[in-house]
Amino acid sequence: MSLQKGDKAPSFTLFNTDKKKVSLEDFKGKNLIIHFFPAAFTGVCTAQLCTMRDDLGYYTKLGAEVVGISVDSLFTLGKYKEEQKYNFDLLSDFNKETSQAFKSYYDTFAFEMKGVAKRAAFVIDKEGVIQYAEVLESAGDLPDFAAIKSTLEQI
Repeated sequence: MSLQKGDKAPSFTLFNTDKKKVSLEDFKGKNLIIHFFPAAFTGVCTAQLCTMRDDLGYYTKLGAEVVGISVDSLFTLGKYKEEQKYNFDLLSDFNKETSQAFKSYYDTFAFEMKGVAKRAAFVIDKEGVIQYAEVLESAGDLPDFAAIKSTLEQI
């Protein structure tokens, strides 16, 4: 069963590209947008994260932080972040626990890859409660950025 508005966000602790641990608890008192994405260096994933990069000022004004999460290694994500000039943390869910906890997980993805994050977006409020949840079955689709913005404006 998928996570929905009103659910408590699953706790997580993952490494960012600076080899530092980042936890859900680090964002207490702030709104958080989490973007799960299947794989670094792929077209739709890059479009998803570049949209967030380009609109980061808007989200910051609304008091929100942004993170991207995939099952890629932190080293791969570090190169990806540098190349695309992302201005927010990319977190490595290499062990696939956070993707599974957020019900954003493919058992089998393209090219028979096992255990890949689904494309998904979550808005979590200052108390750690999910205010918006979108998990996409098709990796070719992008999250509803207007709905993410609208949710943030209302919380």
